[in-house]
Parts: sequence; C-alpha cells; structure tokens
Amino acid sequence: MKCVLYCVFFLHLWITHNSSVCASHQGIPLSVVKLWASAFGGEIKSIAAKYSGSQLLQKKYKEFEQSVSVEEIDGIKLVKRLAKKMEQMFHKKAEAIKRLVEAAEEAHLNHEEDPDLQYEYFNAVLINEMDEEGKSVELGGEFILQPNEHFNNLSVNLSLSVVQVPTNMYNKDAAIVNGVYWSEALNKVFVDNFNRDPSLIWQYFGSAKGFFRQYPGIKWTPDEHGVLEFDCRNRKWYIQAATSPKDVVILVDVSGSMKGLRLTIARQTVSSILDTLGDDDFFNIIAYNEELHYVEPCLNGTLVQADITNKNHFRQRLDKLFAKGIGMLDMALTEAFELLSNFNQTGRGSVCSQAIMLVTDGAVKTYDAVFAMYNWPDRKVRVFPYLIGRESAFADNLKWMACANKGYFTQISTLADVQENVMEYLHVLSRPKVIDREHDMVWTEAYVDNTLEDSQGPVLMTTVAMPVFSTKNETRNKGILLGVVGTDVPVSEILKAIPKYKLGIHGYAFAITNNGYILTHPDLQPLYEEGKKRRKSSYSSVDLSEVEWEDKEDELRNAMVNRQTGSFSMRVKKTVDKGKRVLVLHNDYYYTDIKGTPFSLGVALSRGHGKYLFRGNISVEEGLHDLEHPDVVLADEWTYCNTEEHPEHHFLSQIDAIKLYFNGEPHLKCDKDLIQEVLFDAVVTAPLEAYWTSLALNKSENSDKGVEIAYLGTRTGLSRINLFVMPDQLTNQDFLTAEDKEVVFSADHFPLWYKRAAEQVPGTFIYSLPFNTASENKSVVLASSAIHLLDERESPIAAAVGIQMKLEFFQRKFWTASRQCAALDGKCSISCDNDDISCYLIDNNGFIIVAEDLSLTGVFFGEAEGAVMSKLVSMGSFKRVNLYDYRAICRVYAQTSDTAHTLLHPYFALFAAIRWLLTEFVIFLVEFNLYSWWYSDLTIKAQRGGKTMLVPCDTEYPAFVSERTIKETVGNIDCESCVKSFVIQQIPSSNLFMVVIDNTCDCSDFGPVTMDPIEIMYILNKKGVTVFLDVFTTVLCHVFSLNFIAHNESLKCERLKFQKDRRRPDTCHPFHHEENSMECGGSVSLTPSLTATVLVVLIVTIFPR
Repeated sequence: MKCVLYCVFFLHLWITHNSSVCASHQGIPLSVVKLWASAFGGEIKSIAAKYSGSQLLQKKYKEFEQSVSVEEIDGIKLVKRLAKKMEQMFHKKAEAIKRLVEAAEEAHLNHEEDPDLQYEYFNAVLINEMDEEGKSVELGGEFILQPNEHFNNLSVNLSLSVVQVPTNMYNKDAAIVNGVYWSEALNKVFVDNFNRDPSLIWQYFGSAKGFFRQYPGIKWTPDEHGVLEFDCRNRKWYIQAATSPKDVVILVDVSGSMKGLRLTIARQTVSSILDTLGDDDFFNIIAYNEELHYVEPCLNGTLVQADITNKNHFRQRLDKLFAKGIGMLDMALTEAFELLSNFNQTGRGSVCSQAIMLVTDGAVKTYDAVFAMYNWPDRKVRVFPYLIGRESAFADNLKWMACANKGYFTQISTLADVQENVMEYLHVLSRPKVIDREHDMVWTEAYVDNTLEDSQGPVLMTTVAMPVFSTKNETRNKGILLGVVGTDVPVSEILKAIPKYKLGIHGYAFAITNNGYILTHPDLQPLYEEGKKRRKSSYSSVDLSEVEWEDKEDELRNAMVNRQTGSFSMRVKKTVDKGKRVLVLHNDYYYTDIKGTPFSLGVALSRGHGKYLFRGNISVEEGLHDLEHPDVVLADEWTYCNTEEHPEHHFLSQIDAIKLYFNGEPHLKCDKDLIQEVLFDAVVTAPLEAYWTSLALNKSENSDKGVEIAYLGTRTGLSRINLFVMPDQLTNQDFLTAEDKEVVFSADHFPLWYKRAAEQVPGTFIYSLPFNTASENKSVVLASSAIHLLDERESPIAAAVGIQMKLEFFQRKFWTASRQCAALDGKCSISCDNDDISCYLIDNNGFIIVAEDLSLTGVFFGEAEGAVMSKLVSMGSFKRVNLYDYRAICRVYAQTSDTAHTLLHPYFALFAAIRWLLTEFVIFLVEFNLYSWWYSDLTIKAQRGGKTMLVPCDTEYPAFVSERTIKETVGNIDCESCVKSFVIQQIPSSNLFMVVIDNTCDCSDFGPVTMDPIEIMYILNKKGVTVFLDVFTTVLCHVFSLNFIAHNESLKCERLKFQKDRRRPDTCHPFHHEENSMECGGSVSLTPSLTATVLVVLIVTIFPR
C-alpha cells in the first residue's frame, strides 16, 4: 500500500510540474495573437489604401485595359538596339578626337623650333594671380572665368584653354614654350567640337614634353605645399594611346653597393615604372645580387597583369628589399630573357612588345654573349638601363646595352630625376606606332574625376584618346610622339543612351572592358564612407564576376569579354536598401559588343513582370493637359528630350521640352515612345490629384496628421506627390528628394519603395522604416503597393503608390490592436501590456518596426531576440541568405612584422603548429557554448592596442527573408533551466509579422544573431582548390587573429597567378624596321670600341647569315 501511495505522490508531482511547463508553453494563445494581427492589419491596410488611392488608381488602369497592348520584350533585339545607340554616341566623341589630332599634327608640321622663342601663355596655376604690386604675374594675366552648369557650376572659360606644367618642370623651358605655341591652334578646334557636340566635357592635349593643355580653361590650385603632382604622361589614357601592350621584367640591383640613397632611388624608379603600366600590360620584378630574388616569391617564372591590385602588392614588397653581396647581372639577364620567352609562348600575356628594365648602379661589362644568345638578331626584347647615382664609370656599358637592344639609357642621380627619366622609355616604345602612322584609338576603364564633383560625390568617367605624331619627313625614322589628345565621357552620359523604362523595374544595363572590368553597373561602388567619401583603391578594376558573383563559372563574363552576342540566365540575390535587404530574382541576361570600342554591353531583365511592357493610347492634347498639373514630376535623370544638344534648350525642363517638341521644334530630339507613354500615365493618374486634395480639405480626415505624404510613380518615371501637412511639418523631409537617391527614379534604378512593392502579392502593402544613413531617421513608416495592369500573373506593373506615416501614429495603432480580446466579460487573459510577454512588429526582412523599447526601432530582430530568431530560421519561418561583397573595405590592425620574412623563419613551422592546435581548442570550446565569454574578453584586448588601417577585402554577410507560405508559427526553445515559448503571426495584406514572446524564461545564453559582415578567410584544400572557412570559424579566426598565415600566403599566391579570360587589344606595334635605334638616350657618348661593337650588331641584324 505504501508503494502505491508513493507512486501516486510522485505521479502527482510529475503531473503538477509538467502542467506548469505546459502552461508556460501555452501561455500565449495563438487565437488571441491572431485576433490582434487581424485587427491591426485591417485598420492599417484601410488607412494605406485610403490615403494612397491605390484602389482608385487600379480602377483607372482597368478602365484603359482595352486600349493598351502588352508585348514581351525581345532581349537580343533590345541589347543590339542599345549597343547601336551607344556606338553612335561614342562615334561622336571619336570624331571630335580625330579633328584634334589632325589640327595638332598640321600645326606642328608648320612650326619651326626656335630655342629662343619667347611666348606668354595662360598658365593654369598662375592665371588671375597678382604680385605684391597688384600686377598680373608672369604667365598669368586676366582670364575670364564664369560658372557653367554643364561643368557642375565650376568657373570655366569656354573660349580658351589653359596650360598646366608639372611643378618639377620649368614653365619657360624652350621645348615647352615651343610646344605650347604651336598647340595654341587647338583652341579653335576645342570650341568647334563643343559647338558640334555640347555634351562634351573636358578636351585636352597631353604633350610628350610634359605640359597639359585643357579646354575649357579652368584655374588649377596646388596643394598646401605649392606642388602640382599631376603629370599627364602618367595617366592611363596617355600610356595606352602612346604605346602598345607590353610584357615587362624589371631587374633591380640589390648588391652591397646599392645601399642607402641608391636603393631608395631604385625603389622609387621601380614604383614610377609601375605607374606607367596599365591593364593590358604584364610584369614581374626580380631583385638580384649573387642570387635571384623574385620580389613576390610565389610568382617565380611568370608575369602578372598590371592592374591596380597587383601593382600595389608589389609596391609593398619593394619596401622589403635590402642591399648586400655582389651583383650577378648575367644571371639576372638570362632569367629575364627566359621568363619573357616562356611566358610569351603561353599566350597569356600581351603577346606584343617586350622589355627589360634594368635598375642598377653599374655593369662591369656589356654581357653581349647573353644578348647574342637570347635577343639577336631580331632584338624583340628592348632593354632600358637606369643608372642609379652620380658616378658614370659604368655608363658606357649600360648605354651600349640600350643601343644594341633598341632601348634607351638614362642616369638618375636624385629622387627629383626619377619621373622624367622613367618617361623616356614610353617615347621609344611609341616609335613603331608613329612610323606606321597608326592612330589607334583607345578607351580607358572607368575612373573617378575629382574635378567634376556633384551632390553624390566625384563623377565616374571613361576617356577616349588618340596619339599625335610628328609628320615631318626628316624625323620619320625617329618616330617622334608629340603627345596624346583625349576627351572624357561621363558614365552618366553613357546611361542616357539606355532608356530605363524599357528595362523594367529590376532590369539594368551594364558594360565591361576587354579585361572584364566594369565600365558601368548599378552595383559598382567606387566610394566608401569613412568620415567622408573616399575612393576605393581598386575601384577602376572591379571585375564583372565580383558583382554578378552568382555566375560561378564566369559564363556571362567570358562571353562578353570575347565580344559574343547571346543570352544567359541565372537566379540572383540583389541587395537593396543600403545592403540591408535582399531580393531573390531570376534574371535573363542579353549581351553584345559595342562596335568601335573595347566594350561589351549587357542587359539584365527579371523574369515575370520584368519581361513585359505595355503601350497606351491617348491624345496628345489630353496628355499635355494632365502633364502640366503642378503635382507632376518627371525623373530628373531620364532623357525624355535631349536638351543638351542645342544651347537654346539647355534651360528647358523636360515637361517644357515635351511641349516644345509637340509644337514642332525641329532641333529637339525626343524619345517618341517614352513621351507617348508618359502622356498616357499622366492621364490615367490625373484623378488622384483631385482625390488627394479632397482628403486634405476634409478636416474630419487625418485629424491627428498621422499620414503626411501620398505619392505614386509610374513605369515611365512620372511621379505625383501630395502633402497632407505643411512642408515644414514633415517628420522626414529627405524622402522623395535627391538627398536619398535610392528612393527616387535615377538613371539606373527605380525607387526602392517601387521595387519592393513589385515583389509583394498584388493588392497588399509593404511597410518599412527608411534607413537614412545621414541622420538615421527612423521616425516615419512607409507603405507602398504595386498597381498591376492585368489580373494575370505575368502582368506588367503599371505604377506603385504609397504613403508616409508618422512612426508614433503607426505604433499607436499597433498597441491599440494588441489590447483587444474576444472575452465576453472584456477581461483579457493576455495583453502586450503584461510584463510576462514582449510584443514586436517586424517586417519580412526581420527589422523591428514596433517594440516596447523604442531604442530597438529599426534594429534587426536577431540582435534583440537571438534565441527566437535562431529558432525561426531553423523552423523555416525565415530563411538566411548568404551574400558576398568582393569589393569590401575592412579595418584591420596594422602589423609591423614582415609576413614574407616570417615564412622564412626557422621557427615558423613550430609557431604555425601551435596556432593550429589553439584553433582546434577554440572550436572545441565553442561546441561547449563558451564562445561568448571568450569572444568578449579577447575583443576587448584586441581593441586596446595597435593602429588600424583600411584594406580591400572579401566579406560574407547574411540577409533574412520570411517564407511567404508560413503565415503563423508557435515555437518553444529549450534553454538551460526553462522552455521559452513564442508565437509569430503574419499581419494580413502586408509584409509584417507580430511576434509575441514569453519573458519568464531567460535564453540570453544563446547570444544575438547579427547581420555584421565577416571577412572571408581563405585556405587551400588538399586539391589546391581555393575555399573559404564557414562563417563561425571565420569569426573565430578574425577575433583571435588566427590568420593561418601559411595558408593565406599560399592563397594570395594562387590568386595572384590566376588570370581570368581577357581579350587583347586588336592592334600591336612592337617594332619597325625603319626605326633609328641609335637614338638610345643619355648624355654619355659611346667609346669608339663600343660604337664599333654596336655597329657590328646592327649589321648582323640587317644582314643576317
């Protein structure tokens, strides 16, 4: 009996305990949360629909359904048509350049050099400068400057050009004065070009002598030290136009005699040579004494592309050079010749010009045996010796090397001599092109012009350039390059040739170079924020694969690089809202080449509504009447009519231009399709103006002024905006202004609220807090909804409407709804006012819109409730989407140790093994949930010491998206001593979810779930394939600085060696049989014996056996 009593007692205890647990699990009734969600959803949708006018607009488009025609977009036809437009636009720029070349060569032909010429010109630095007596300084003078809107309101002179001379050159040097004098003839052509094509911006002539003539004239300002470092001959447009692509091996003498200043000058010389190499060039650097030392050891026996990243990598390595031992130049030359020969046979380099740059303080002999074995009689590899130091004992030998190998010799005594002497080799490499009279036109990749800054920062440009030659018969075999002419083409000008309305809401166009680098792409981000906008170091060499990263096999990229025409499809993840949200789309890509340029054009169209467009039919009179309504705004960056082509149209608004076009203005070019459709949209949307006005005038409506703005946008870039409060009473005054470019129509994207609404279920609204990086303004809520033309699934989206509400108004509606209950006596069993529960309203990307703690507004839900967010992901209510940024900037702790030297240290293997064991131990600790303790402790330590620096890096970061099919979920989380319950319920007709969480159970041990980016730490697996560590391990590596140095050094090596597909330029001019190779530089005269030797070499070359 006792036994039975004991059993009953323990059974009672077990039932009591489990009842209490079950009570805590079931303490949040799903039916009550469902009631709250339904009540809030119904009221907020009623408000959004009423004030946005969504139902009225949907009805108006339905009325016109029979008069519109829907058509599917033919992607191939579209991209070919756009490529043709861009070809025509680029052709106009090219014609302007050709006129400059003709004028420059004729002016030089008619000019006789006068060493005593005195000529006053407008120096860009000295114009409008006065001396102490109030008189114009020499080479200054009065130069009229006026602000010009076309040049972003910079003060310019549209009648004259100015001349800039580098600080290290003499303004009145005879060569410069003569060049400036004859190039004055370009002024007339500059002006004529601008009159013919008013879309032109800077036009210029960069002289081989170093001066730079720029139109329109503008004043230049030196830095705080009075220095102007700009030298046009260092610019990519100059180098690409002046020379053919080249493979270069740089030999640097690091023998004992090179210690001190000589080694410093040598480093600077090599760095200046790197400045002259471009994306079509390939190089390597070998230091030598009694042994050979590849500056980057992993690149032994190969060359790498001279892009910005590789050149910067080698510059860092130069600092590690030190001098000792004796120099074995014959060994170094042999290695250089064999390297160039072997690499040329792979077909991966320039397959054009080849050169050896020799940076040394002397050569004890001429090493003619090496040259005879590897370079004679063809002399396909040019040799350019740079004698470092003031001593000239070995100058004869080095000059002989240059003359015998079609190169050029210079002596560099000081750091100030470096730049000018390095430039000499460019003139030599340009000789074959000059003798051939080949005016190859070149186009650069995109780069930032700091001169023309707009409200968004510096402007992206590409440059078209062409070389200018001396055409005098007496100088023909010398192949004298006079300079390079060029003009800049803003990327924004390119985008004007691409009508955004034909690409759909998520569609976009992009262009790449022959190297696969982006010329224009909506995801190209050349700037990063760090107190102020700064330029990313490798912004001009961003590969297409870094933004279209889902194309793992580079199928799209390689097809475009090879100038093919075709199509490609893939699922993509596109980030929006400053990278905080993600849209998963299926894109179809179409591509073709742009004739006459090295560029290829691509178009991306999203499947579904993005593949269809429609055409409406309306009378011009009716359309113009409704287009002139005061609430109508047209997309500022869209070209309805070209108002830049003729000066009399410059100050026309697009609406005025459209009116003028229909009045028969013959010189005004307009997009007929676009203006016809915008007139149709103006008529269909016109009733909303009266509708919104009636709401605003009804004082019983919106009495608490919770709704501040109603707005709409159409597929033609037309917007209507109505204020329900006075402008100065708006809570967020940046919305729908250029201050936040993501929420307005721009040249390459639809507004954010439009894009997000398009992916919602028809008839529903999408709600969000604007992420304003300027002020972190989270005091309003936006609600928007898409207007579909047809009821069919693949219907085109005609427009989107929305409202801006005060956040406080929105939150009040939520809390009111959460106090409702179905109890007959009115006594609710649960309420969001209870301390035992927490209530949240989150959106479909997991951002908190309403919380009891106001500081959590706009915060990612996982940071506030990590345990619940983790459970929602594991249950499938939310999906984690991993995103990658291959163009990121990371802050790292600067290290003083030399990684490369560390790898050679005898104790490194032991140190690496210890690090590996420590890593394994850390992972073991993580599995026992001690991570958060260790993380915080070591993070604090890491933050205490060491300077930080910003470096390019690759990052992985998550975004979260709700699963549409899951409307409600009840969950339990097992914590250490309790079970935490929660309920999530979708708000009807919205992208919102109510989350109600049991507060009685503490699950803080789970830690937060964040969206912070994490640097990808790469390793090489056993097969030699590059992989990256998973996110959690990456965090550990980041926190503990366990960088796996050996692995990462191997990875860096593999990544430096790896070369993506590229297409070489179509032309190549490596040498010419008429070239006068005795023009080989230097002030040193060859001794008779050396001269005879050179002559023998030339005879052997000309008359081989």
